[in-house]
Amino acid sequence: MQVGSDRGGDRTSAEWRVEALLDRMTLDEKAAQLGSVNAEKLLDDDGNVDREAAERHLENGIGHLTRIGGEGSLSPRDAAARTNELQAFLQDETRLGIPAIPHEECLSGYMGPEGTTFPQTMGLACTWSPGLVEEVTSTIRSQLEAIGTAHALSPVLDVARDLRWGRVEETFGEDPYLVATMACSYVNGLQGAGDGVSATLKHFAGHGAGEGGKNRSSVNVGRRELRETHLFPFEAAVRTAHAESVMNAYHDIDGIPCASDEWLLTDVLRDEWGFDGTVVSDYYSVEFLRSEHGVAASKREAGVTAVEAGIDVELPYTDCYGEHLVDAVEEGELAEKTLDAAVRRVLRAKVRKGLFDDATVDVDAADGPFNTAEADELTARAARESMTLLKNEDDLLPLSGEETASVAIVGPKADDAQELMGDYAYAAHYPEEEVELDATTPLDAVRARGESAGFEVVHEPGCTTTGPSTEGFEAAESAAADADVAVAFVGARSAVDFTDFDEEKVDRPSVPTSGEGCDVVDLDLPGVQQELVERVRATGTPLIVVVVSGKPHSIEWIAEKVPAVLHAWLPGERGGEGIAAVLFGEHNPGGRLAVSIPRSVGQLPVHYDRKPNTANEEYVYAGSEPLYPFGHGLSYTDFEYGDLSLSTDALAPAGSITAEITVRNAGDRGGHEVAQLYVSAENPSQARPVQELVGFERVYLDAGESKRVCFTVDASQLAFHDRDMNLAVEAGPYEFRIGRSASDIVAAAAFEVTATKDVPATGRTYFTETRVEDGE
Repeated sequence: MQVGSDRGGDRTSAEWRVEALLDRMTLDEKAAQLGSVNAEKLLDDDGNVDREAAERHLENGIGHLTRIGGEGSLSPRDAAARTNELQAFLQDETRLGIPAIPHEECLSGYMGPEGTTFPQTMGLACTWSPGLVEEVTSTIRSQLEAIGTAHALSPVLDVARDLRWGRVEETFGEDPYLVATMACSYVNGLQGAGDGVSATLKHFAGHGAGEGGKNRSSVNVGRRELRETHLFPFEAAVRTAHAESVMNAYHDIDGIPCASDEWLLTDVLRDEWGFDGTVVSDYYSVEFLRSEHGVAASKREAGVTAVEAGIDVELPYTDCYGEHLVDAVEEGELAEKTLDAAVRRVLRAKVRKGLFDDATVDVDAADGPFNTAEADELTARAARESMTLLKNEDDLLPLSGEETASVAIVGPKADDAQELMGDYAYAAHYPEEEVELDATTPLDAVRARGESAGFEVVHEPGCTTTGPSTEGFEAAESAAADADVAVAFVGARSAVDFTDFDEEKVDRPSVPTSGEGCDVVDLDLPGVQQELVERVRATGTPLIVVVVSGKPHSIEWIAEKVPAVLHAWLPGERGGEGIAAVLFGEHNPGGRLAVSIPRSVGQLPVHYDRKPNTANEEYVYAGSEPLYPFGHGLSYTDFEYGDLSLSTDALAPAGSITAEITVRNAGDRGGHEVAQLYVSAENPSQARPVQELVGFERVYLDAGESKRVCFTVDASQLAFHDRDMNLAVEAGPYEFRIGRSASDIVAAAAFEVTATKDVPATGRTYFTETRVEDGE
C-alpha cells in the first residue's frame, strides 16, 4: 500500500513522515537526497554490487539510482536483484534508512536487455492513436516495475520545428496539440492511477527549435511562441495527466540556460501551473552551466545556481551538488531552506511511490513481463499502425503473393535489425557494442511470405547507409531487372553519437545521421542511397521505396519518379512484420504524417501552422508548400465526407461548440481514417497561424460503413496571448475545417465568437472531446 499518495492516500501522514525525516537530517544527508549515482560507479565488471563503492557513494543516502539495469547491461532478474541489494543497503546500513528512486530510460521501451522495443516516438505519433500509446506505455510500465524501477525519463514533449535536428525522431511531431495529446496518453499508461512509474516530461523547454538544428544550441523565440507552441504540451501534461517529474533542457533561451532559469522552472512550472513533483536535470546539464554555457565559474556555483532555479536532483551522478551544496550552505552562499524545499520534494516522491513501505521486488518474478506473446503482438500492431503510405500510383500496392513470381529486395535498411530501432532503443544506444536482438527485419518478413505463397525473393543490399561505395550497384540492378517487382529499403541509421566531428566519417559505411548528437545540414538520403534508387528505377521493373527512418528526408525525385512510397519510420523489433503486412495487403495502412516532409532543407521551417506571410512567400526556384503535408497518409480504400455541421454559429467566450461530420468508407475493404479538425481565425488582432489542429479521431470503418464523428471544442481552446501576454479568447469570425491532411480540406463551416474574454487559470480546457456514433 502506498503511503501518502496524492491520489487517494493519507496526505497528512505522508507530509508528517517527510517533515520528521527532514528535521533529523544533517546537511550531508540532505544534499545526498538531491544527488544520484549510476551503475558504472556501483557495479563491478561482473555486474555485482561493489561493496566498497556502495559504502563510498551511499553512506549518507542518495536521491536516485541511475540505470542499474540498462547501464549495467543486466538481465531482468539480475537488475531486480542488484536494485534490491542497493535498496537494502540504503535501508539497513545508512543512518536514516531512506530508499532511493531507481530510474531508467524508456523512450521506445525499457532501454535495457530484453526490454520490448516498440516503434520510435515519431512512428507512434503517426498512428494518431492515443489509446495505442497508452497500451504501449502500460506494457513498458510492467517491465520497469518488475525490475524495481520507480521513475522513467520519458516522454519527449519537444515540438519538432527544425528537421535537421537529430532528435526529431524522438518527438511526437511538429504540432503542439498532437504532441500534447500523445504525450498525455504516454504519461497515463506509465503512471497508471498514480501507483505506477513516474513519467518525466522532457526537455523543458523548446529543445526542438535550436539554432542551426543543433542539439543543445541556443533557442531564440518570443515569449508568445514559447508559451503557445513549446510550453503548451508541458502545461497540458502537468495539469491534465498529472505528470510527476520534469527534466530541464540543455540549451539557453534568449541567453538564459534552462538549468538556471528560475522563471521557467519555478515561476511558470510550479507557481503558475501548480506542479508539485520533482525536477531532475538532464544528464550533465548542471555541469554544463560551467563548461558549456560559461555562466558559472565553478562546480559549486553551477550547483547553487541550478538548485536555486528549481532543479531538485542532479543526474546521472552527483557532480555539482553533494559536498558543493553543503559548503555553499555552511558559507552562507545558499539558504538552507532552499535546500530543504528540494529535499522535501524528493522525499515526498519516495513516499508517493511506496518506497518506504517496500522498496524491493520479487526477483523470481522479474522476467515475467518480458518476452511475452502479448508484448510481441502489441509491438507488431504498433508497427503496422504506424506505417504511412505516401504515394501509391496506379494501385501498385498492395502486392499479391499469388500473382508475383519474384521480388527483388535492395537497399541497406532491408536486413539489419538495428536499422529498425530508434536512438533510445538498447541496441541503438550502444552502437559500438554487440547486442543480441530478437527482431524481424523486412527481408525476414518478405521471405516468410515468399515461402508461403511460392514466390522467389532475391536480396542485394546495393550499398550501405553511409559511405561512397557503389560496388554493390550492379548486383542490385541485376536482381531488380530479373524480378517482377523491386522494393528498395532506404533511410538513416539512428543512434546516439557524442563524438567530435571527424572528416573520415564520410567514408564509413554506417554512420548515424539521426538520433541524439546526429544533427545534419541536409535532409537527403545519406550516402549513395539516392543513386541506388535511381539505378534500380532505370531497370524498368516496378519499384516501391520504403523509407525506414525516424525523420523526414528530401525525396522529391523519388516522389516524382517512383510509383509507390511507404514511410516506415523506425518501427521497432517487429517492424519487418509491420512493413510486410502493408506491402502484401494484410493490413490497410492508416498512418498519417506527424511532421511535414519538405522538398529540400532550404524550405525550413515548413510546419503547417506557420504565419500567413511565412506560409505564402515563395522562393525563386521553389514554392513554399511541403512535398507531403502534415496529416497526409493514403489508404487502400477510399473515404468520403459529408457536410460539416455546427451546434451553433455564435460561440460565447466561455462556452463550447460541437462540430459533427459523417465519414463513409466508399471502398471495398475496411480501413482506418483520421478525421482532423482545424481552426482558423479570420482577421485576428495579431498575426496568427494559418490554421491550428484542435481535434482528431482515428476511426475504423468496414467497407460501405459510415460513422458520425463529433468534436466538442471549448472556447478557451481558441485562446491566444494578447499584447499584454494575457491568455484571452478573442471575439470575431472563425472557421472550422475538416481535413484528411492540413492541405486536403474536405469540409468547412464558419462561426462567430461573440465577445473577448480572458481565460482564468482554472478555466482552460486543453483537449477536444470526441465521440463516434453510427452513421446515417
